[in-house]
Amino acid sequence: MSKPSSAVLLAGWGGAVRSTARVLSVTTEGEIAAAFREAARSRCPIGFRGAGCSYGDAALNDGGVILDLSRMNRVIEFDPKLGVVRAEVGVTIRDLWRLGIAHGYWPPVVSGTAVPTLGGVVAANIHGKNAFHAGTIANHLDSFRVVLPSGEVRTITPTNDPELFYAIPGSFGLLGCITEVTLRMRQVPGGNLKVSVVAPRSLSEMILEFEARKATSDYLVGWIDGFAKGTELGRGVIHQANYVDLSVDSNAKFALNAFAQDPPDTILGIVPKSVLWRFLRPWVNDFGMRLVNSAKDLLARRQARLGESYLQSHAAFAFLLDYVPGWKRSYGSGGLIQYQSFIPSEEAERVHGEMLRLAQARDLVPYLLVYKRHLPEPFLMTHAVDGYSMAMDFRVTPSRRAALWALCQRYDELVAESGGRIYFAKDATATAESVARIFCKDLDRFIALRRRLDPAGILRTDLASRLGLV
Repeated sequence: MSKPSSAVLLAGWGGAVRSTARVLSVTTEGEIAAAFREAARSRCPIGFRGAGCSYGDAALNDGGVILDLSRMNRVIEFDPKLGVVRAEVGVTIRDLWRLGIAHGYWPPVVSGTAVPTLGGVVAANIHGKNAFHAGTIANHLDSFRVVLPSGEVRTITPTNDPELFYAIPGSFGLLGCITEVTLRMRQVPGGNLKVSVVAPRSLSEMILEFEARKATSDYLVGWIDGFAKGTELGRGVIHQANYVDLSVDSNAKFALNAFAQDPPDTILGIVPKSVLWRFLRPWVNDFGMRLVNSAKDLLARRQARLGESYLQSHAAFAFLLDYVPGWKRSYGSGGLIQYQSFIPSEEAERVHGEMLRLAQARDLVPYLLVYKRHLPEPFLMTHAVDGYSMAMDFRVTPSRRAALWALCQRYDELVAESGGRIYFAKDATATAESVARIFCKDLDRFIALRRRLDPAGILRTDLASRLGLV
């Protein structure tokens, strides 16, 4: 096994939090176990990193070692009849959909970008635009392999070890290192989706539309104009998407291939998408984003009024964040943070409305807000509740940083009071006190399990240190 690098500066995906660590690339379970033994001997803690897509500090480990798992990227087995795939944790979402699409399969749950690795999405227990019926990614696992801090390697299933099966997804690498997963893919009738547009004029209307459409939709996702006030507070757009076959789309079968799904590299065949973020930067401010949000609202209202729908590939609908490579650079050198709150249905309109009003009152309006419906989950540290999530993207600058952190900590109080949850894959601002209030007894169970599995404390991340999980 090679030695860790000298200390390198690493950043969370949003670019707003950074720390230094030594990086060690591993390719086998034996190398991971050896790294654990060395960590116990040297008392130098270990964290994990795949594609580094957590917005905050979940894949950072200041002063310690980061195990880079991205080279553990083999697809071990794929059954094209059942759509079951067994793969190492460095395999990405993009690898998965490109493997399955020609056989009529799509990953059961995907994030807004295809970049994350399989290990990362299970460790974070991600959700997608179909969370209202599919839940999180862990609901679609048959099994996974994990190297425990002791060096023991186990294959975990819901029957042979239900405690770890329901504790490790969503544990962010603090109970062990996932090395391999067996996942059930979702069969799809064609390569395209039929997308319809709704333009609710308030947050209450948006929630009503979600409830009315969830039984007849394959995907639902909302966008909110953070600048809208008064009776239009929470106005926005809902995109409803449904699978289509040859009876609706004559190209349904043709679109079941990677070439039909891959987004183009240029705009109009001329402008490389890799430079588009430079054109976005002048608009990433309050004035520019107010105009962008207003234009989007006008377009959506027109589409909804005319009853327009359109066909869109799975990749185009799912991976909006990949259509402008490097778009986050348009936020500037301070980067961005995202605050995502999960609020029970009966409290969602009140709490999310209050969050919008607080952001406006403090002159910290988020530039992008995404709304989703969720289900309750059996996993120990799940973020999901029977309710709604609102993800809010905030630009970070030196002059706004302290005020943003204070705003998000006020949000944590609202989440705790309403019986909601936050999501560690997005979090950069929570405190140990707020997490103790939000996760209550589940946190006690999680820490007790950590102490049992990792008595020497060899697993650590900046997230875990900040939130008192170590």
